[in-house]
Amino acid sequence: MLYLGIDLGGTNIAAAAVDGDGAIVSRAALPTPRGVEPVAAAMAQAAREAAAAAGVPLPDIAAVGVGVPGTVDPERGIIHYWSNLDFRDVPIARLLGDRLGRSVWIENDANAAALGEYAAGAGRGSASLVAVTLGTGVGGGAVLGGKLYTGFNYAGLEIGHMVISRGGRPCTCGRLGCFEAYCSATALISRTKEVMGLAEADGRTAFDAARAGDPAARTVVEEYIACLGSGLTSLVNIFQPEVLCLGGGVANQGEALLAPLRAILDREDYARDQERRTRLVHAALGNDAGIIGAALLSRFR
Repeated sequence: MLYLGIDLGGTNIAAAAVDGDGAIVSRAALPTPRGVEPVAAAMAQAAREAAAAAGVPLPDIAAVGVGVPGTVDPERGIIHYWSNLDFRDVPIARLLGDRLGRSVWIENDANAAALGEYAAGAGRGSASLVAVTLGTGVGGGAVLGGKLYTGFNYAGLEIGHMVISRGGRPCTCGRLGCFEAYCSATALISRTKEVMGLAEADGRTAFDAARAGDPAARTVVEEYIACLGSGLTSLVNIFQPEVLCLGGGVANQGEALLAPLRAILDREDYARDQERRTRLVHAALGNDAGIIGAALLSRFR
């Protein structure tokens, strides 16, 4: 039995046929056009191409799911707001479903990625998972008791906007001291430029320079890890998930990042003296997490 997942991005629309174990069987991709109707048409075309590449007629696909950016109402199938294309209250599930002749599941893309990791990646076989993505912002999602958790109004797990430093750095959301303002790749790059006196930098610059012995870079890295550890410890103390996985570009530092974070958890996790504790791991699926999670939405709602 195959499932169909679609990842709606600002640049590309990707579709994939996925088996029951979360393995991708076939793929298709198209550029993202502008406008509601063109986007729905391109999503339908990508879906058909992925199903055809898998050799399965679209009516035989078990379920169709879409991971979408922005704020969504999965129950009504609506994108409330997506800034990239200025979508407001767009009934994307109906528009796509009409073109495919079947019902469609939708979910926020960060939640879909968390579900993908739970079902087929770093959290496979676990009872619960919290996923944190360190990208342009800080995204998050959780699967608790085998079900995707999104809050009663589908706006939960906006972990980037929990405050880790009261009165601290301004955040794009309007608050001060948010997790995202300290631990996103954007924040890391900004701090790298400021402390190291650079005009250009990326998410690797400070880590690479710290390994080479640069004291300013070491300051940036140590500060970044301390802030990230503070936020992650709070997530562990709230949820005590079996697995906490880190994804996104910054997380590609691997054990250079994870080892000192585990040391922070060993000191600050409220359950640090218990035999059963949260495992901090690197996300396993990379960019495929969202499309796999979207495909499997019908099984975990």
